[in-house]
Amino acid sequence: MRQTTPQQDLLRGLWRENPVLIQMLGLCPALAVTNNVENSLAMGLATFFVLCGSSLLVSLCKRWIPGEIRISVYILIIATFVTVADLCLAALLPDIHKALGAFIALIVVNCMILGRQEAFASRRPVGRALLDAVGTGAGFTLALVMLGGTREVLGSGSFLNVPLFGPSYEPWVVMILPPGGFLTLGVLLLGLAWWEERRRERVKAGGVPAGADMEPSPALGMSLSERASSRGDAA
Repeated sequence: MRQTTPQQDLLRGLWRENPVLIQMLGLCPALAVTNNVENSLAMGLATFFVLCGSSLLVSLCKRWIPGEIRISVYILIIATFVTVADLCLAALLPDIHKALGAFIALIVVNCMILGRQEAFASRRPVGRALLDAVGTGAGFTLALVMLGGTREVLGSGSFLNVPLFGPSYEPWVVMILPPGGFLTLGVLLLGLAWWEERRRERVKAGGVPAGADMEPSPALGMSLSERASSRGDAA
């Protein structure tokens, strides 16, 4: 495995390898439940809890899990924490639990969580596995809140149900409908691709101090702009 520092384990999932904005994982809840900040935050925190709990348990028990059944064991562990999160939301926040519906149970099949168990938690000590889970979970929550905040502000004229623009504001109703999720995510990815292209141009021109640039992650293989270009060429 590629050697990393504890700081890199914690921070890479926040932005450089953000599961939604960079790796394109967990897009089903990211598009389906982010019509407002409350739902986005609840889904993000539920996923954060499941990811941290399952990473902790997988890392603790990895030496006793036979390789032949490891995926089944990981899914069973993840499902246990999803059940706990589901019951807690139903008891503490019934309205949000009802709004999220089946997407809470579908955390079990979120490939981001299973991927972190297989690629990292099962091969690293407990402390490093927890750092990775915290960073990845926080990055997932951040991406959901960005999507939910944008959609709520434009689609309802509010943020956390607090009106921002007064009664004269005409909401963009499409933003709180399913197409608004695709549109918001597309705009965010476009902005990231533009920023990445500008950063690479500054590095090429020598405008960035030595050491300030960060090479693209091996998980990405290429930058956002390069991926978009390659998809266009393939089409």
